[in-house]
Amino acid sequence: MAGFIIKRLLQAIFVILAVTLLVSFTIRLSGDPAIMMMSGGNFTEQDLQNIRQALGLERPFYVQYLSFLQGIFVGDLGRSFFGNAPVSGLIAQALPATLLLAFTSLLISIILSVPLGITAAVNRGRWPDQLIRILSLVGLSFPNFWLAIMLVLLFSIFLGLLPPSGMEGPESFIMPALTMAIILTATNVRLVRTAMLETLSQQYIMVARSKGLRDRIVLYKHALRNSAIPLISYIGIQFGNLIGSIVIVERVFNWPGMGTLAFDAVSNRDYPVLQGTIAVLALFIVLINLVIDIAYGLVDPRIRTE
Repeated sequence: MAGFIIKRLLQAIFVILAVTLLVSFTIRLSGDPAIMMMSGGNFTEQDLQNIRQALGLERPFYVQYLSFLQGIFVGDLGRSFFGNAPVSGLIAQALPATLLLAFTSLLISIILSVPLGITAAVNRGRWPDQLIRILSLVGLSFPNFWLAIMLVLLFSIFLGLLPPSGMEGPESFIMPALTMAIILTATNVRLVRTAMLETLSQQYIMVARSKGLRDRIVLYKHALRNSAIPLISYIGIQFGNLIGSIVIVERVFNWPGMGTLAFDAVSNRDYPVLQGTIAVLALFIVLINLVIDIAYGLVDPRIRTE
């Protein structure tokens, strides 16, 4: 088991290094932050050189990247080019908003997908099953940014019920959380349906029904409990992916999370902020998948040999 954990840790480290290296390299192809900082004013080439030297941009790329990696180990992700604020402080402000939105979206999805998936499985082949499957397919077809814009048009522009952007109160959570929850539910419903169909065909379910137990007890106490293991495993993986995909939705709703922070950094060519944001998101996703891999290895010894 120790060898299995070490192998997974080495793989996680490699992924984080690869992601941060790729981001660090590609962001430098997007433009010169010194020019961005001097835009709209009169400046000379010497002014640009002074700014580049002050920001450390005159150093070779590998030196800048190694300095960034060194800062990760001591918790110093550098300072923003715009405002000179510590990157770690900016991330500390933005990360809770992203995690809160992700947890809310996932919770709504679970609340919706479990009863819908069970209903579809129980009514296999009948109209409730067909309707739920069609709706889930439609939900999977929606791009998250398009769905977010449609919700803004409906609830903010036409009905005037909800704020179109920002994080100003409980009502601000509704549209961004609902946007992600609809897409997650479309996937989770199909997963719950498949898991329940497999469980309902097992011998012990038939025995429970033959004893005269009510369908509600058979479904929720026996079938759902035994279907929960693959569901929980998938939801753990899904949460990691959710953190990465939520950035676009945050931008549409101007949510003060990691997505908005990353988009602003791209617009400003703010290398330290973007590097730090991507590194933290990658680290979070890798850690979630690492915990799931280790849990699999503890439960099923066969996985340790893969």
